[in-house]
Amino acid sequence: MATLKQENERAVRASHLPEHGPIDEKTGKEILLSLKNVDITFGKGEDAVRAVQNATFDIYKGETFSLVGESGSGKTTVGRAVIRVNPLAAGEIDYKGVRISGKIPHTLDREVIRNIQMVFQDPAACLNERATVDYIISEGLYNFHLFDNEADRVRKVEEMINAVGLLPEHLTRYPHEFSGGQRQRIGIARAMVMEPELVVADEPISALDVSIRAQVLNLMKKFQEEKGLTYLFIAHDLSVVRFISDRIGVIYKGRIVEIAAAEELFNYPLHPYTHSLISAIPIPDPRLEKKKVLFTYDPSMHDYSSDKPELVNIGYDHYIYGNKKEIEEYKAIRERGIPVKPIQIDETGTHAVRTEVAADKAVEEEFLIHPTHDTGSIWYMVLSFFLPILGLVGMFLFKKFRHTRNYKQCRKGTVAGLILLAAILLIFLLLLWRVVA
Repeated sequence: MATLKQENERAVRASHLPEHGPIDEKTGKEILLSLKNVDITFGKGEDAVRAVQNATFDIYKGETFSLVGESGSGKTTVGRAVIRVNPLAAGEIDYKGVRISGKIPHTLDREVIRNIQMVFQDPAACLNERATVDYIISEGLYNFHLFDNEADRVRKVEEMINAVGLLPEHLTRYPHEFSGGQRQRIGIARAMVMEPELVVADEPISALDVSIRAQVLNLMKKFQEEKGLTYLFIAHDLSVVRFISDRIGVIYKGRIVEIAAAEELFNYPLHPYTHSLISAIPIPDPRLEKKKVLFTYDPSMHDYSSDKPELVNIGYDHYIYGNKKEIEEYKAIRERGIPVKPIQIDETGTHAVRTEVAADKAVEEEFLIHPTHDTGSIWYMVLSFFLPILGLVGMFLFKKFRHTRNYKQCRKGTVAGLILLAAILLIFLLLLWRVVA
């Protein structure tokens, strides 16, 4: 206890960030950000709400650590605590081994702001509508005096606006003149111009069109490779998270329930809540999506009345939250080495799907065999109605050359025309018979 108190006192006294953070003995990687037993509470007394409970995880330098969970699980609350917006009720947050939560010296606070930037979820609400793009990107440069002269500032801003895929002439415009994807690029430029080491990306693509999401993700990946950035990526779309993350943390009602490498987590989603999140990932094929078996997480399945749960490393750098009995079951599943399949298709549904696919394929093949000019125009029916003999000839020719639609139209017109001719001939014969009689 005394040692922990001394460490806290040293953290408080630190007025500057060190060049490098501590090294993790197990992995040999530099720990850039560390959350230790973090609690975040909103309100007081009986109205107090514990938004985050005992959150503990490390983020290594240069990696993308994704924090996933459903809406209201506490993802954004953790991200805002990292940038010192949300105060902690308990625990601490360390950056490069220096405590940055709570009361810290002014000089250290400025270094934290400079080194940790945030990209917000709503690209429309996070930009000052009354400021030009030039000022929005330059604001951090002004506040921290990160340029030598006006020419240097302009150069940095223009280089950054080009880097995010916009043009220098956009600098004189206002945010409302841009699309959602362009506004998000401006938000990224505002963060990156500060040359941070850690970027908290709070669902930066959830408000964008699907076609734009890949562009923004590729842009962020490019900055990470060029500048050696570290990302805390907050998201709820696991299908995206899988391909951009080095490690993933799953949070449920403010508790971290599972942490593992991206492929490890998707191959072995051991906690039932993680299982349910992955099973909810949409399948691109709508027929298979209808037949998918959705796994629903029920928190009452856990009995923590006597055996209290904790976050435990079960090996393979895989952390999971559970009591002793559950941890043993999770270990046994992982040791078998057989990947867990959270997305399952109902077998009876699969047969129906195959039948539908075969029928659709037959229709498609029938459609493809029609010649280009087999349009089935209504004029073929009209012409055949008034000239049924010509319609008969057309029927013969269209059938021979597989113009199925044209053939059907000619047949309709020809039959109707022949019926009309027959009726006229019958009336004529009746009138002639009366005259003769």
